[in-house]
Amino acid sequence: MRTATLGPAQRAEALAGMAERELDVLVVGGGVVGAGTALDAVTRGLATGLVEARDWASGTSSRSSKLIHGGLRYLEMLDFALVREALKERGLLLERLAPHLVKPVPFLYPLQHQGWERLYAGSGVALYDAMSMARGHGRGLPTHRHLSRRHALRVAPALKKDALVGALQYYDAQMDDARYVATLVRTAAAYGAKVANRARVTGFLREGERVVGARVQDVEAGGEYEIRAKQVVNATGVWTDDTQAMVGERGQFHVKASKGIHLVVPKDRINSSTGLILRTEKSVLFVIPWGRHWIVGTTDTGWDLDKAHPAASSADIDYLLEHVNSVLAVPLTRDDVQGVYAGLRPLLAGESDATSKLSREHTVAHPVPGLVVVAGGKYTTYRVMAKDAVDEAVHGLDLRVAECVTEDVPLLGAEGYRALWNARARIAARTGLHVARVEHLLNRYGSMAEEVLDLIASDSSLGEPLQAADDYLRAEVVYAASHEGARHLDDVLTRRTRISIETFDRGTRSAREAAELMAPVLGWDKDHIEREVEHYEKRVEAERESQRQPDDLTADAARLGAPDIVPL
Repeated sequence: MRTATLGPAQRAEALAGMAERELDVLVVGGGVVGAGTALDAVTRGLATGLVEARDWASGTSSRSSKLIHGGLRYLEMLDFALVREALKERGLLLERLAPHLVKPVPFLYPLQHQGWERLYAGSGVALYDAMSMARGHGRGLPTHRHLSRRHALRVAPALKKDALVGALQYYDAQMDDARYVATLVRTAAAYGAKVANRARVTGFLREGERVVGARVQDVEAGGEYEIRAKQVVNATGVWTDDTQAMVGERGQFHVKASKGIHLVVPKDRINSSTGLILRTEKSVLFVIPWGRHWIVGTTDTGWDLDKAHPAASSADIDYLLEHVNSVLAVPLTRDDVQGVYAGLRPLLAGESDATSKLSREHTVAHPVPGLVVVAGGKYTTYRVMAKDAVDEAVHGLDLRVAECVTEDVPLLGAEGYRALWNARARIAARTGLHVARVEHLLNRYGSMAEEVLDLIASDSSLGEPLQAADDYLRAEVVYAASHEGARHLDDVLTRRTRISIETFDRGTRSAREAAELMAPVLGWDKDHIEREVEHYEKRVEAERESQRQPDDLTADAARLGAPDIVPL
């Protein structure tokens, strides 16, 4: 399977190609659902285009809890169908579709009551494992186990002794959500989809009541394209209603945004060999292993302010610290927080105003001829959402179209990954990199790590780590711009890498070095480098300021103090 390069030249060619001849399917929205829809459509043999107004996964799909999970708490709601579906997808991703990107992660659930709670919670986790096994996709994960208090404290010494009487340990899976989407987009492009980020839909083309395409503005180079398509799929997540408004149709359902924030803290601040899942009065709280860090989240509150840059307030941060500290022997403080990020879940609005009660199910509709809308759902089940959206679009095509095949289409980097993993010591010896660096590359790029190693072979300085973010090699910054569609410094520091949340300086000390590495690939001069660095520093300061504000309204106003970068 050849890989696809998403550099500046390929982006320009894709936009021109989409405008040149009518597509079968044009997908609007470059999050996980839109990218998955493009891959589904193109692997059925359909002429497919994908456009995204900002960067790939720049919205919800880069700001999740980074979990691929069945949704254990949905069992308590008796939503067995949703859990069963998600567990099947979890197994497919772990074992077949993306073993290089999706990894097992253990969780400890502390028990606080003798007797009945172990029976109640244990029955739920046992059912969770059984449903996973029954789908034939649970063999990649260990089954749950019951722990005494003493055993639980050996596994997680960070817990207060009086915070539990025992525990359950079970497994789910995790991934880097933004990296997953970038790989999904590249996989669609490798099968022939035309893809372009920083390409904003400004309106839909109509013939009578039928939607026949979209007007797309090239945000980078200027100019507008008319892209004609037999079917357009609106996969814009929390922007669904805004996109629908362009055709004068509000649609058959309403999407409401729910804000969730996460804190990133260094690994040494919580002494544990396992993740934690804690029950709160509203939802659940996760403490998730994340390389040399922990991710603590999340909140679940309504949000009707700026969708592009949801802001975490001081109250949000205090809420998470208070709840996690209720079980930690050594409490976390504000000074322990390396990074903070906020994301919006697209929920299908129900009759209740409480976002925790809105639907996590997804819905597909055909509100006007030529336009399909897909919304709601969970990251884990993106492939099912994509299949349903393309199935709906196919109804409007005068073609015989193949059934969905994405259950058997591994993402780029999956093929050969396990063989390379087994050979990682040999690769380290050949390249001169430490074996830990090779493992890092294999777990981010899979077999495409060879392309990053080729960059290092041609310029040995790229094999050095970034000075202020030594988890990442200089080659990864170059590769992000040349192969992964990164157009701006923010794309690299926030999504292609996670430097923006994994360092106490939020990436500001790496900004200039990264910009200078990107410059030759993207044709930047010194003035452009300065603009990129200045914009990134302003964005970080605006986020820091928002996190000092007491509530959503003031946090949103502070975050909007740094505008999006606009190329000159």
